[in-house]
Amino acid sequence: MNKKVEGLTKETEAANYLSEQGYQILARNYRCRLGEIDIVARENGYLVFVEVKYRTNVEKGFPEEAITIQKQRRITNTAKYYLLVNRLPESTPCRFDVVVMLKEEIRLIKNAFDAYGS
Repeated sequence: MNKKVEGLTKETEAANYLSEQGYQILARNYRCRLGEIDIVARENGYLVFVEVKYRTNVEKGFPEEAITIQKQRRITNTAKYYLLVNRLPESTPCRFDVVVMLKEEIRLIKNAFDAYGS
């Protein structure tokens, strides 16, 4: 299986997992000139922007370690653009979650970082 197909498969697994956790999936692979967000969802009154990270092993570190400050900034800027084009107020309660997949394990990190990239 090539990386793109595998990535889409893992994102589908993550979306299904989030749905089971009560998330309403609004968009997948949202793209704009600023970047990409794997999953956009609603959960408990929050608009949630979700990054999915998958690894088969920890040779290169844990999946969540791949979400650098630069990646966080790209995601937050893309999220702000999503709010703008969907005419949602900046005051919309938002959160940045991460779905971590390591082999067969799936973990959800809620509020993994904030809009300031920290």
